[in-house]
Amino acid sequence: MAESLAFTATADRSAIYNEIVPQIESLISGETDLIANLANVAAVLKEAFGFFWVGFYLAKGGQLVLGPFQGPLACTRINFGEGVCGYAYEKGETVIVPDVDKFPGHIACSSLSRSEIVVPLLDSEGGIAGVLDVDSDRLNDFSETDACGLEKIVASIRVHI
Repeated sequence: MAESLAFTATADRSAIYNEIVPQIESLISGETDLIANLANVAAVLKEAFGFFWVGFYLAKGGQLVLGPFQGPLACTRINFGEGVCGYAYEKGETVIVPDVDKFPGHIACSSLSRSEIVVPLLDSEGGIAGVLDVDSDRLNDFSETDACGLEKIVASIRVHI
């Protein structure tokens, strides 16, 4: 993939994930720089789905530190165990939150965020290197379809850390 993305905008999310996953894999396969790859993955997800916010937090010094993202300004640092990102990091599993206002300890980086999905980003040894965080400005916007699609994308990044 060069600097273009091809997907069927009118398709359902499952079909769009199936279309973009191989393109993302192709895009990042020849690049060894993690930050460049994360930036492009965030851009692809934002373009394909129009999510409110898409980005990565990387584990550094006992916290999750903001990495490449697409969307409005974001929280710069999140402690492990805090908010949806910190919770997903500590649990080591994908977390879907249908209504962020009902998640205990939710960190409101933006009052416009209504639902969220967070997927752990694994390093080459299977440890957690960070998280992929996706926010929507709509309630209950994420499902198992998103979990499966985003987990496939994150798995393709794993080998490049």
